[in-house]
Amino acid sequence: MTSPISIVFHSGYGHTRQVAAAVAAGSGGSLLAIDDQGELSPEGWAQLDASRAIVFGSPTYMANVSWQFKRFVDASSAVWARQGWRDKLAAGFTNSAGINGDKLTTLYTLFSLSQQHGMLWAGTAMMPSNTKAAVRNDLNYLASFAGLMTATPSDATPDEMVAGDLVTARAFGERIAQVAGRIG
Repeated sequence: MTSPISIVFHSGYGHTRQVAAAVAAGSGGSLLAIDDQGELSPEGWAQLDASRAIVFGSPTYMANVSWQFKRFVDASSAVWARQGWRDKLAAGFTNSAGINGDKLTTLYTLFSLSQQHGMLWAGTAMMPSNTKAAVRNDLNYLASFAGLMTATPSDATPDEMVAGDLVTARAFGERIAQVAGRIG
């Protein structure tokens, strides 16, 4: 049986895949990887059609989604034409090397995609870790509300991601499952 929540993502170096896996662990969702050529299998497209919620994920490259994710976005115009994702829940996440890295532009791209499709957007609904006592491993240390942001140093392997970011990603997945359950 297909999960009612799908996490569709592109990961260039494995970091975004780690975030997607944490979101899936929190939401009970299924992972759908966009390949290195920006393609999603026909089965993947069918799974998105069957899902109640779609979480979009892309690394932030040069202040926006990867070209592979953009190719997926452009291919979704066939779904748009038939309004296939209308009223589904949508959410998004991104990872880049910098704490800021212009990740908000990527999240706005994902949000705009959802709105083109007539979807309902869910942000993080997490309070930020923004006190003097805050440490990098705290929940929502990057203080994002529009969607999930994570940051991984450019020379870190996927296994060296900040543990707090992955805990935040799991909590974000839990939120998506809760919201999907409310509107489902």
